[in-house]
Amino acid sequence: MKLHLHPELLDRLAAGYALGTLRGPARRRMEAIAREQVVVRAAILIWQSRLSSINELQPSAQPAPEVWTRIDNLVQADREQMAMRTARAAPPAPESGGSVGWLRSLTFWRTASAAGALATVVAITVSVGSRGQMGREIARLQTQLQATPQIAYVAVLADDKANASMLVTFDPKNKKLTLQRVGDYREAANRSLQLWALPPTGGPKSLGVLGQDKVLRLTAAEGDVREVPALAISLEPKGGVPSETGPTGPILFKGALIQKML
Repeated sequence: MKLHLHPELLDRLAAGYALGTLRGPARRRMEAIAREQVVVRAAILIWQSRLSSINELQPSAQPAPEVWTRIDNLVQADREQMAMRTARAAPPAPESGGSVGWLRSLTFWRTASAAGALATVVAITVSVGSRGQMGREIARLQTQLQATPQIAYVAVLADDKANASMLVTFDPKNKKLTLQRVGDYREAANRSLQLWALPPTGGPKSLGVLGQDKVLRLTAAEGDVREVPALAISLEPKGGVPSETGPTGPILFKGALIQKML
């Protein structure tokens, strides 16, 4: 399926994959498509980047008391189930008076079953009670997502073995190019990575020299990337080279620049 022809569906599937709500065969299918289609890989990486940035902005907070209560109830229920399995597997201990041994066994099972049922009921009650809080949290996160930069262009730059190494997005509203390292490559201290636009005509145009941070931001106008079919990153001397000379070192990563449907 060519998901890039269905941008709304692609965005929902990528969001579900990043959130972890896309599971089972659907998740495996999404992974298979992402290996074949760079637009799908880019959509997933964008959502993962959005969610990770939201986590970084969140103030630290202690879980609500009902969360710990639910965890404790689940742990207790698990212990009770383990005790019942152990009792089933153990041979019956000889006791004087068969009826007394049978009665004690019956009492144990009734007690264990009641404890497990009680823990389950309490866990369900706490879960239902926390839905309102979860709904409010989701609404707050959605509001934050709406305030995130408007991404109009995206590119996944990969090496000659098709290993993704850099995710590039462009926000024309704020005139920002954002580059996120998604591979393991790190340049030497005396070298710099330089980003180039590869227009359909003419030579490469430098968009900036990259630092060694995991997330990098460059200022650019939409005219610098509009109708540019591809981007590339070269390895240059420390501080980069003038745009007029073009890349002087090897091209490490390159990829198509795709304009998203907003």
